[in-house]
Amino acid sequence: MDQNRRTLDWNITTMDRGLSYYIWYLSAYYDRLALSDRIQHALYIVQCVYYPILAIVGVPVNVVTIFVLLYKDCGLSLCVSRYLVAMAVADLLVTILDLILRHIRSVYWEQFYFLKYIPVCNIHAVLLYVATDCSVWFTVTFTFDRFVAICCQKLKSKYCCEKIAAVVLGTVTVLSCLKNIFWYFMLSGQYLLGNNPWFCHITNDVLLSHVWATIEFLHHILNPALPFLLILLLNIFTVRHILLTSRARMRLQTYTNGNCQCDTEMQHRKKSITLLFVVSANFILLWSTFMVFSICSRLRYIGFESISLDYFVRELGYMLQLLSCCTNTAIYAVTQTKFRQQLKKVLKYPLTHVYYSIKFIH
Repeated sequence: MDQNRRTLDWNITTMDRGLSYYIWYLSAYYDRLALSDRIQHALYIVQCVYYPILAIVGVPVNVVTIFVLLYKDCGLSLCVSRYLVAMAVADLLVTILDLILRHIRSVYWEQFYFLKYIPVCNIHAVLLYVATDCSVWFTVTFTFDRFVAICCQKLKSKYCCEKIAAVVLGTVTVLSCLKNIFWYFMLSGQYLLGNNPWFCHITNDVLLSHVWATIEFLHHILNPALPFLLILLLNIFTVRHILLTSRARMRLQTYTNGNCQCDTEMQHRKKSITLLFVVSANFILLWSTFMVFSICSRLRYIGFESISLDYFVRELGYMLQLLSCCTNTAIYAVTQTKFRQQLKKVLKYPLTHVYYSIKFIH
């Protein structure tokens, strides 16, 4: 079989991809390509630079975030800190397992060709999807925790504590492991050196099986379709509660004081929920494209031929989804003053140490 061309198990013929090939192909056949194909190959070229930069930034950023949240005083409750640390750890694992070991491997397939002889792809898939599920569902549990803290004052003292946070995060992790074991049996151990929804070889029996299709469809419903719905509903209820509470407090202050003075408690509450809303919005915006394509793609393979999206939508979905694993640190820095201060200190420390070492030598 020609090493530069192969036929995937799902009967799509494709070229082994690389930066030089994409540039040559796009320039040589630009006038003959449809607009969607031009966009797709342009995204391939961007990915060859985008993915390595994202990995170089994403790994140290998440490591620093974990360190700051664990060992520095960021003005957050222990409960909130535990959720944010868990989210950062999950994002770090996704960056390593998905971005580095899957997408960069697919873009620079020649450098990773040796993986074809290491039959661990199904194990890799299980770990990758467990980490992805944890990343998503930790966001959901954090959103629910903040919903309880803001809207359910009677449950706040019992639920919003470090012990419950640890139990919830542990439960989500165990359930994610159990849920994703099926990938071990669905996929083979051999890597498929291409950026495809299934990055391991898959047999036609599994591909065309309605049983496996149902299992995989449920997988996409549980992640990220159901989390989307839960986060939207929780945020809607939270916003409604905040608006009603704000109006009631404003009326009470006007009645007691004769004018509407600055309510420090409500201002503090608004600042605390800013983090919640920005994290939720970041997740929804960056995961939407990938979610829509994943569901439409699986429906198409089980007979719904009218449901079809161009493949550049898939590539864009990958890029946005992986970006979500590197943005939370920026969100914390923008929304949390103390986190920003502690982050600056941590980043300045090695530079200061090097500066004084050089000064001491001279």
